[in-house]
Amino acid sequence: MRSARRRRERALFIASFLAPACLLYGVFVIWPVLEAFAFSLYRWRGISAEREFVGLGNFRRLFADPVFGITLLHNLQLFVGAGAAIVVLSLLIAHALQGKSRLVRGLRSLYLFPQVISLVVVAVLWTFIYNPNFGILNAALRAVGLTRLGTTAWLGAPSAALGAVAVAFVWHALGFYVMLFAAGIRQIPTDVQEAATLDGAAGLERLRLVTLPLLWSVLRVALVYLAINTLNVFALVYLMTQGGPDRHTEVMLTYLYELAFKDSDFGLGTALAVANFAVVMAVSGILFGLLRRDPQEARS
Repeated sequence: MRSARRRRERALFIASFLAPACLLYGVFVIWPVLEAFAFSLYRWRGISAEREFVGLGNFRRLFADPVFGITLLHNLQLFVGAGAAIVVLSLLIAHALQGKSRLVRGLRSLYLFPQVISLVVVAVLWTFIYNPNFGILNAALRAVGLTRLGTTAWLGAPSAALGAVAVAFVWHALGFYVMLFAAGIRQIPTDVQEAATLDGAAGLERLRLVTLPLLWSVLRVALVYLAINTLNVFALVYLMTQGGPDRHTEVMLTYLYELAFKDSDFGLGTALAVANFAVVMAVSGILFGLLRRDPQEARS
C-alpha cells in the first residue's frame, strides 16, 4: 500500500513539472498543426471570415498542379546533393580537427562562423558573390583564364541556379555538422583510438574503418536533421532567387508563400503545408528505418 502511494506521489511530482511544458507545446505546436489540417479542407482567401468546405478538393488541385511536382523534386535534389556534400565535408573536417596543434585550435574557432551569421546576411553575401558583373566568383574565374565561365549569371541561369543556392546552403550549414561529428568523435573510447594507431590505421583509412562505424547513431541524427532542413528550406531560396529563374529554384515553401500570400489561396497553400509535413515525416521515417540497425551490431 505504501509503495503504491509512493508511486502515485512520484508520478504527480513528475507530472507537475511536465505539465507547463506540455501545455505550451500543445498550445503553440500541436494546436496550430491541427488548425492547418482543418484549413486545408476549405477554400479560403485568408482574410474573409467566409470559408467554403471542399474536403480533399485542395489536395486534388495540388497533386494535379505540375509546379508542386517540380518543387518537391527540387527539395529532394537539395537533400541528396547538398546533404551528401555536407556529410562528407563535415566528416572529413571533424576528423582532421582532432589534433592539438595551434593551427587546429585556430581552425576550430572558424568553422562555426557561417552558422552564427543571420540567414539574411548569408543570402545577401552569396548574391553579391554570384553577381555576374562585380561578384568575386566571376572575377576569380576570369583571373585564372576562364573568361567564358566568368561571365555566367549564376542565379539567373536555369542550369546553374539551384546548384548555386545549394552551395550557399552547404556553406551556411556545414559548421553545425562539423560540430556534431566532432562531438561524436570525442566520445569514441580512447582505447579504441589507441588500438587503431597501433594497428597502423591513419588518415582516411582510419576514418573509414574505425571512426565512421562508431559514429552510426550520430550519422543517423545528422541525416534526419538534414532531411528536415532541406525539405523545409525557405528563407535562403526566397532571398536569393524567389524561386526563379522560371521556377528552376522553386521549393515547396516558396511556392506555399506564393499561393497563400500572393494569390490569396490560403486553402491550397495550407494543403501544400500539410503535404510538406507528410513528405518530411515520410523521408524521416524512411531514414530511421534504413539506418535503424547499426552495421557493427549486425556484424557481431
